[in-house]
Order: sequence, then structure tokens, then C-alpha cells
Amino acid sequence: MSLHEFGHFIVAKKCGFRVEEFGIGYPPRLWGKKYGDTLYSINLIPFGAHVRIPEAEGEEAKYKPRWKRMLVLLGGVVSFWIIAFVLLTAVFKMGASQAVSDTEPGTLVDPKVQIMAVLPASPAGEAGLRSGDTIKEFLVDESLFSIDKIKEIQDLTEQYKGREVNLTIERGKEVFTVSLVPRASHPEDEGPMGVALVRTAQKSYSWWQAPVKGAEATWNLTYGVVAGWGSIITGLFQGKGLPKGVQFVGPIGIGALITQAAQVGINYFLQFIAMISIYLAVFNLLPIPALDGGKLLFLAIEKIKGRALNQKIEENVTAAFFVLLIVLMIWVTIKDIARLF
Repeated sequence: MSLHEFGHFIVAKKCGFRVEEFGIGYPPRLWGKKYGDTLYSINLIPFGAHVRIPEAEGEEAKYKPRWKRMLVLLGGVVSFWIIAFVLLTAVFKMGASQAVSDTEPGTLVDPKVQIMAVLPASPAGEAGLRSGDTIKEFLVDESLFSIDKIKEIQDLTEQYKGREVNLTIERGKEVFTVSLVPRASHPEDEGPMGVALVRTAQKSYSWWQAPVKGAEATWNLTYGVVAGWGSIITGLFQGKGLPKGVQFVGPIGIGALITQAAQVGINYFLQFIAMISIYLAVFNLLPIPALDGGKLLFLAIEKIKGRALNQKIEENVTAAFFVLLIVLMIWVTIKDIARLF
């Protein structure tokens, strides 16, 4: 979140706004020094950063062009996409694990079948399997099968469902065996083990190709996030509830997932951080007061009305939604702690 606020800060400076303070963390203040019109501070509560730009919102905002205020708001959101692009470019330059089909032509480097998602109440979930795990071998009775294609694991679980099987799993540098029983009867959209699988292989790109691939991946991930949220919201309005396997996580849950991604490898860690950045970018654009998207909504209403909104009403609505977001965060954090312990 520090880079998010830094994005607001940079654009505000470029647009000629007066920035009162840019602080790392939240008050109370531990240290501060003023350079020009801006106080730079380090604060006690070590979560993110904060920036105070009176001319971007409040009474002083009416003296600045609306389009410049909009750019200041977008500066923070765009910073998330820039972070994602830079991280994904680095991943493609180092050598990215890419999804490939079972029939992919050409020579593949380190092809493997990985678990993309695990349903909690499933044989895989109860066996402790995680997203990012690689299925190396499938052992049943005395028969051992090496796995490097999705169809192989699908055919084997279908053939031996209802019987105990052993899977050799690679997780980062750790290799171990888990036992589970593929379900003979299961929901149509879940499969015997309750996992979503992807086949991957390593491929690296030149210094000029990597940014192109990074931009493509940033766009595709953004589209996927927007489409996924659209599907979830549509389902909620239709009374279907959350899709199976979908759950909200807060800072503690995200921290646990980051730890898991780091254990799998640096590429997965960077890709996961990029994904979080994209989620935050999209989330901040939602037209919810207290978020950048909500402030952009107020600017749009101001444009339509042709005059500034009632400052008191805007502040009260923003404060009310801020409290709701805090309550939601506390609730999600409690659920995160319950899941972990």
C-alpha cells in the first residue's frame, strides 16, 4: 500500500498540488522532516503509508481542475498495475512456468502437473494438498505411474476411485507422499479428488520479449479478476451464494498464502504478489465511498450536476462506508485466524 500512496503523491506533485504530508505507516508520528511544502514522516503503526493532499479533496479541492483531481486519484490505482507489470516482466525474463496443453508441440523444459485450486471439503483438501503442489507419481497397490500430463491423473483417479491411492507431491524443495481416496460419487463440477489441475512447463524470454509478455499477463489477469468478480456478484444477486472454494481473506490469510507461494519458488512468489496487486487495483476502482473508485464517482456526480457536492454529506457517506470496510476487515481477519488455528 505504500507504493499506492506514493502513486497519489507523485501525480499530485506533477499536477501542482500542495502535498502536506507523505508518511510511512500511520500516526502517532515517530519522526518527521519538512522539505518544501511537504512533511515526510515515519509513524508508529507499520501498515502501508498515508498522504495528505488538501487540494485533491475537501473544501480546497474546488480550486483545482476536476481532471487533475481525477488523475491524482488514478495515480494510486495505476501504481498497482505498474507493480504487477514489473514483477511479471521479471518472471518472464527469469523463466516463467506457463500453462501448456497435454499435446503441446516442441520440446518442453520440466513439464509437470500442478494443483491450481483445492476444494476444502474434498479428499485433496482433507489430505492437506495446496495450490502450487506438483503431482509427481501415482501409486496404487504395487503399480507406480509417473505423472506429467493432466489426462494421466484424470484417467487414474477415475479408474481407481473409491480405493486408497498414494500421491508423491513436490512442494518447493520438499517431496513427500500423501494418501487419499478419490470419491466414487462426487458433484459433477468437482471430480473425484476435488482439485483443479494445470500442466506447466518452463520458458524464458529475451529482454525485449519479457515486457511484452508481462503486459499481456497483466491484462489477462486483470480481465480474469474482473470476470471472476462479475460472476460472483451475479451469483450473489441470483441467490446462489459464493461459488464452491471461493472465500474472502484478509491480511492474515494473504500472509499465509504469500508464505505458501514463497515455499514453492521465487517465480510463484512474484506471480502471487502481482496477482494481489491486480486485485487491489480492481478493488480500489469499485464505486464505493472511502475507496478511490468512490471518490471518482463523486467527481462524476459533481460533473453531471455542474457544481461541487455538499462537503458534509460527502464526508459523512465516506466515513460510514469506511466504518463498514473496517468491520468487514475485522470479520474476515477473525475467519482467517479460525482457519489457521
